[in-house]
Amino acid sequence: MSSEPHDDGEVPPLTEEIAPGTAVDPPVGSDGRATVTVDGTAVTVEAGATLLDAVEAVETDADVPALCNYGRQEVGPRSECRTCVVETDEHGVVPSCSFPASDGAVVHTGADDAATARDVNLDLVLSNHNLRCTTCGKNGRCELQDAAIEHEVEEPRYGVLDDRDEYEPIDDSSSFIQIDRNKCILCNRCVEACNDVQVEGVLRMEGHGSDTRIGFQSGAETMEDSTCVSCGHCVTVCPTGALVEKGIEDAATMPIPGFTQTNSVGKTYERSGETKGPMTPKKRDEPRDVGASDDADEDEGGWP
Repeated sequence: MSSEPHDDGEVPPLTEEIAPGTAVDPPVGSDGRATVTVDGTAVTVEAGATLLDAVEAVETDADVPALCNYGRQEVGPRSECRTCVVETDEHGVVPSCSFPASDGAVVHTGADDAATARDVNLDLVLSNHNLRCTTCGKNGRCELQDAAIEHEVEEPRYGVLDDRDEYEPIDDSSSFIQIDRNKCILCNRCVEACNDVQVEGVLRMEGHGSDTRIGFQSGAETMEDSTCVSCGHCVTVCPTGALVEKGIEDAATMPIPGFTQTNSVGKTYERSGETKGPMTPKKRDEPRDVGASDDADEDEGGWP
């Protein structure tokens, strides 16, 4: 292997011109194997584990949802929703999804302070969410819905989104993915999947405070106008109906005459109808060598 340095002008870094989600976040897991006692049961977890890993390994006294965590890939946790807090003997109430498992740690999932914190934080998430579940494409397979049912939430203590009449238009402009920001819980899973796993650099969180929302790094207003390549990874990791695959957005709904998913919030960004190629505008606009390779692509039915 050559020891000569690469010419940065010829070999740009993979993430050039995009902002990664959380690829530079420090590790949140333990340094080595650790034995943690959860609700009286001792469990040994591997290096890199968090308290949530220990909690999920045993039968606990209380349910501990972790809405911003996606355990099947390197997506999350972000400690955004704080619905996973537990009480520890040494550190008090902590978010289990991002707190390292340390040897000898003692965790109580049913402690009053932790249970109250989880309930309050879940209510806060629900209060800023479109709760018209019967017209949602994730009805029956929504992690937030599951958490609300498990915790027997009948009505969030801080009101509901309907009371504030602040619905954003549904972005139905893409041929592959529908965005309903009224169902987004700002867990950041989609941003990490897009930027750190797929390394496409399409999504970002934009705005501040109550105005925070899913946006596009290109500054586009709609999914159709963004640089999305329609890989669908953001949909896979989304815990709610904020991102749904087109074609099945109404698969789990219970339609009511005159009241459907696309008109439930009053306004929808529809598709422009323009035909687009399979790649992002940035990649399509890159110059190509004209010659035999193009002829070969056309002969094989590829994109010229």
